[in-house]
Amino acid sequence: MNRSRAADLSLLLVAMMWGCTFLIVQHAVRVLPPMAFNSVRFLGAALLLAIIITVFYRSQWKEMTLKMLLHSCVLGLFLFIGYAFQTAGLLYTTTSNAGFITGLSVVLVPFLSFALLRHSISKYTWFSALLAAAGLYLLTFSGSGMSLNRGDLLIFVCAIGFALHIGYTGIYAGRYPALPLAALQMAVVGLLSLAASALTEPVSDPAALFEQLTRPHVLWALAVSIGPTSAFAFWIQTVCQKYTTPSRVAIIFATEPVFAALTGILFAGERLTFIGGIGCVCILAGMVVAELKSVPPKVQSEAV
Repeated sequence: MNRSRAADLSLLLVAMMWGCTFLIVQHAVRVLPPMAFNSVRFLGAALLLAIIITVFYRSQWKEMTLKMLLHSCVLGLFLFIGYAFQTAGLLYTTTSNAGFITGLSVVLVPFLSFALLRHSISKYTWFSALLAAAGLYLLTFSGSGMSLNRGDLLIFVCAIGFALHIGYTGIYAGRYPALPLAALQMAVVGLLSLAASALTEPVSDPAALFEQLTRPHVLWALAVSIGPTSAFAFWIQTVCQKYTTPSRVAIIFATEPVFAALTGILFAGERLTFIGGIGCVCILAGMVVAELKSVPPKVQSEAV
């Protein structure tokens, strides 16, 4: 198996993990405020990655530079926008809609890839992106018409943040060691979330905060979020984007709402209509087209 195919399969695993945890996080943020949840999640992920680097890859700390720190802050800012608006939006919309609208980043990334990386995007990549976009539309609005609630609008902003993160990761991933780059991103998101929590969310007394943090479903959500879906997921993404294009990453990540929908159907009693099912097929078809017909990734070495 070549590196490009292995990268795509690894990214599909990441999309599956993210999609399957929407429901877990949704339940947790109804107890712990969204920004407080994100601050614990990402600071915990940064600490976990820092421990891994210190124990197994200590020499990578010596490769840190000021430019790497600045680029990590850029990636962390876009990631913060994505997760801040997504987590807040989960308070006002369904698990399925959250997954579907987040996936709209698949439409935005080809434009960013062309503008930022100057990749020559094949007609198959454009076709696969349009297929995925059509699928996302059918999934999101099937049976309800063109109607967005407050949560849907918040999550649309999150899709823009994630699209920018994927595009700029395509620029920076090949320049720096993956582990420190991922760890610094997590730290930036955690610190920004902590600041946002302090400014926008009601302050709980220590006893109440401890009680919220130690509820079983909150602990479970944090355990899943800190390890598999933050520390390891973004480590995998940073490594894999050295061997594939941002456009293909976005199309693979478009499967996230399919996994979110399946989770909502199986565990939250949400329903998928016939039109929504067609949307799932369109997303998967777009991914297959991208996998079979995309142009090979180009190495971006120019400074941006």
